[in-house]
Amino acid sequence: MSDRPLVLFVEDEPSIFEPFSAALRREGFEAVLAGTLAEARAALASRAPDFVLLDLGLPDGDGRDLCRELRAASDVPIIVLTARGTELERVLGLELGADDYVVKPFSGAEVIARMRAVMRRARPAPAPAANGPVAIGPLRIDAASRRVWLEQQELQLSRKEFDLLAELVAHAGEVVSREDLMARVWDENWFGSTKTLDVHVRWLRGKLGDDPSAPRFLHTVRGVGFRFTGADEWAH
Repeated sequence: MSDRPLVLFVEDEPSIFEPFSAALRREGFEAVLAGTLAEARAALASRAPDFVLLDLGLPDGDGRDLCRELRAASDVPIIVLTARGTELERVLGLELGADDYVVKPFSGAEVIARMRAVMRRARPAPAPAANGPVAIGPLRIDAASRRVWLEQQELQLSRKEFDLLAELVAHAGEVVSREDLMARVWDENWFGSTKTLDVHVRWLRGKLGDDPSAPRFLHTVRGVGFRFTGADEWAH
């Protein structure tokens, strides 16, 4: 079996796949084509890819359904490739779990650069320095094992949800700017939409059971960023 990263390219136009797959091979990747949702699901059942490039307009359905399925099952990096270029479509792709969004026609070099950026961001963020788990009110976070408990119940967080929570908890009681969160949790050279931060904050709030209008944990500081409730605030 090849030790090259495997890219599942879900695309129904061979004129796009063939030249781009050659570029992927030159850059050290292995590429597998799926022209339909059915072929993509069969490929996923056969071998787990290291990366997914996903077209939304497929002959047998909407690629957004596959994006949702993938994200529910794993943290595999996903870049959506589509002719749908409106702001609403971009945000929807991010909300479904895509890591980035590229509008057709696209440059192969740009997509590969974005793939490498996503792969860098996919590496876990450094854990906050701590001697064992950190407790803030009913929340307990263990950076070493990357586990989180809320009132004795363990939360199931994605990689980036945990990284975002760990960064906010490391600065509990302080306002952390949107720019700092993007640089520390995603990548200092991030060039995609910062709306991915808002999406992950919303997901995190949902798992914490936090009401944005009356938050216990995660506060929005408008025009600046976010603040996690400090440990001393739970004493009052």
